[in-house]
Amino acid sequence: MILAFDTYYYDGKAKTVCLEFTEWNQSENFKIHTEIIENVEEYIPGEFYKRELPCILSLLDKIDLNNIEAIVVDGFVYLDDEKKYGLGGRLYEKLEGKIPIIGVAKTNFAAIEKHKLALLRGDSKKPLYITAIGIELDDAFEKVASMAGEFRFPTLLKELDRLTKEL
Repeated sequence: MILAFDTYYYDGKAKTVCLEFTEWNQSENFKIHTEIIENVEEYIPGEFYKRELPCILSLLDKIDLNNIEAIVVDGFVYLDDEKKYGLGGRLYEKLEGKIPIIGVAKTNFAAIEKHKLALLRGDSKKPLYITAIGIELDDAFEKVASMAGEFRFPTLLKELDRLTKEL
């Protein structure tokens, strides 16, 4: 099983959605988990995880974590080349290193160069930035590259983003 998470913030609330699927190239027949939390933390630059991690962990508590191949998060695993944990690294730590985490970020983070790969999909000139922990970066890159969809964003990650914003 593969899990992909995203969270949307509105009116002091957070809507977290998780797509559960079995194949990296899948584009349909996935399971949707969702939860809305109130009174979420304010965004602090460089400490995004403080806002999003509690939302992900709360929803993870409702999901069977046996047989999870990897978790995909919208963001970075590392924030710099010294491997300072970002959202993905913090999640990996909370899960006691038992489940690999793949970060897929839409915008670059200049402080990290060595531990990320830029993935161009479709005809896009703008890459997605892949980081990973608990799995080789090259393997994580290939898995995200193999995801269904002909555009920059894989089909399931685009659907995940849409579902989070659907109120």
